[in-house]
Amino acid sequence: MERVNRILHHPDYIRYCAKIAEAEEDRIFCGHDLVHFLDVCRLAWILYLEEGNGLPENPVPLPSVHKEWIYGAGLLHDIGRWKEYEDGIDHALASKELAGPILVDCGFAPGEVDTITEAIGNHRNKAVKEEKNLSGYLYRADKLSRSCFGCRAEGICDWSREKKNLELVL
Repeated sequence: MERVNRILHHPDYIRYCAKIAEAEEDRIFCGHDLVHFLDVCRLAWILYLEEGNGLPENPVPLPSVHKEWIYGAGLLHDIGRWKEYEDGIDHALASKELAGPILVDCGFAPGEVDTITEAIGNHRNKAVKEEKNLSGYLYRADKLSRSCFGCRAEGICDWSREKKNLELVL
């Protein structure tokens, strides 16, 4: 996980996280902070394992997704959120663009960067929802990461009831 730890200490990552925190200072709805990023990482890893990648009760092997890819994608998937606030740019696309140079600086190879940034760019794309690859795991983990059942703003949130996580699901 050495490369993932490099992401956490990368100056651009730190700067982008600070810009998001500043933009969301008064936000009462779901935030885009390290807690959310790590929730997404951990949920994506659980999904990967539970869907047949290392647990004895699910012996069917699925395409290999490296743990560092999952954590890299999870930490970076919303890093462009501040650009959406400032310029109205879709944060998935902004995050994809901002993540590439960070991943390169942190030692990820070009093919890995492509895989991770593709997943980041797709993390809001419903078409990847059921895929058994990094894009699918990231999409599902991001959606599952929200604890609407315990949110103080759930009653005034504009998410539809169908989108809200009102029970634990995995």
